[in-house]
Amino acid sequence: MANAETPTYLFFVGSYAEPSGPGIYAFSLDGASGKPTLLSTASGLKNPSFLSLDHAGRRLYSIEEVSEGGGKGGAAVAFSFEPDSGRMTRLNEEKTLGSSTCHIEFNAAGRYVIATSYHGGLVGMLPVLEDGRLGPLADVRRHEGTGPNPVRQDRPHPHSANVSPDNRFVYVPDLGTDRIQIYRPEADGMKLIPVGEAVSAPGSGPRHMTFHPEKPYAYVINELDSTITVYLRDAGQGGLTAVQTVPTLPESFRGENTCAEIRLSPDARFLYGSNRGHDSIAVFSVEEEGARLSPVEIVPAAKSPATSLFLRTAASWFPPIRRPAILPCSGSIRTPADCQTRETGARPPKVSV
Repeated sequence: MANAETPTYLFFVGSYAEPSGPGIYAFSLDGASGKPTLLSTASGLKNPSFLSLDHAGRRLYSIEEVSEGGGKGGAAVAFSFEPDSGRMTRLNEEKTLGSSTCHIEFNAAGRYVIATSYHGGLVGMLPVLEDGRLGPLADVRRHEGTGPNPVRQDRPHPHSANVSPDNRFVYVPDLGTDRIQIYRPEADGMKLIPVGEAVSAPGSGPRHMTFHPEKPYAYVINELDSTITVYLRDAGQGGLTAVQTVPTLPESFRGENTCAEIRLSPDARFLYGSNRGHDSIAVFSVEEEGARLSPVEIVPAAKSPATSLFLRTAASWFPPIRRPAILPCSGSIRTPADCQTRETGARPPKVSV
């Protein structure tokens, strides 16, 4: 969230934590210097590792791990927050699925959240009430199948739920089955209606997904084979057709790697994917009106770059930053002075793909 009067942004970070200590952190970010300042924390949650925001309603939704029948269960927690102080107030909690939850997605148009259970192979839908509290779990869908990787694909592992820009379909990449399950959300009845699936490359392990805001294309990052696949999306029926797959790693890399997050720049000109193992961010330019990705560079990152909020936050605050940031001229992660040197021809662009 950006402050309109000053170049300051509010962002939240989830974590793996015990209920006795802080689990969710609210920071302000100086838009001129890029310096973060801790504002507030929320405690009392077990592993609130994924968050989803209702910007307009000033609500925050988090997953939580709970004990259920002697094992791990899932829950979703609703918070209100103050945009100036970042102070979070817990509104309520609802159980989600019979196994731990890995992802949560809020949808403003339908007033619901979708919760995903990686270990349970489940996807669930919960209503969001007028005051932002969560209603009880309304619908659950169970995935079936396996993949060729005997260690990572011995059963279904849905990893995220992604609502299309037109709010007509929900896409659930399943790492365990190499499928993207497609549902039609019925907000009035709080139902997820299966309408089809897209088949990924064997052993690819689709994980997270993002959409072009204007063109009929979707982008899926595949965790297990370190690739990104571009799909043509049928806006009428919801179907996906693969049109391109690109690697996120340099050809010379021979180590172990898994991919995590994928994000588009706010202007949809550049796409970013994170590598864990190679510890880098792969940068691509988006060409042919969204249909094709071209490599720009692969940028070294901290050990095991963040699986979600790093790129989610970056897409919000990188453009106005006046320190190492995303360059609007090339999509590279550099300082804006590099744009001037590139445009004058003083120094060729660095590409390390």
